[in-house]
Amino acid sequence: MLVHDTIGTGRSQAETDRIRLSLQARYAELSEEYEQAVQQSQVLRLVEVGDTAGDDQADSGTKTAERDTAQSLLRTILDRRAQYEHALTRLDEGTYGYCEGCSAPIPVERLEIFPAATACVTCKQTRERRAA
Repeated sequence: MLVHDTIGTGRSQAETDRIRLSLQARYAELSEEYEQAVQQSQVLRLVEVGDTAGDDQADSGTKTAERDTAQSLLRTILDRRAQYEHALTRLDEGTYGYCEGCSAPIPVERLEIFPAATACVTCKQTRERRAA
């Protein structure tokens, strides 16, 4: 593991290392969760392909809904994993814990709840209001 400069971040090397380990652990958990979801999706597909005899519209609709749910789960896991990957990159760059919108420090409490946060509460609320 490379030692990264923490000048300007206000974090000790030990704290940066602790954050890195936490982010890496969550990334690994999400990777494992993704692999399991892929396997379940493949099993679902195999069952679906092999068991279509006598299907009516309701059966087809149920299978389509299950397939859509499985695909949505895969996308969600990949998105969350990408967020943690981005957080690790920001940690390496020395920008982790600072809002990407206004550069203000993100409160520690917010980072404890959502370690991959990239926005302070104010910027996040502004973004959500614009999206609504």
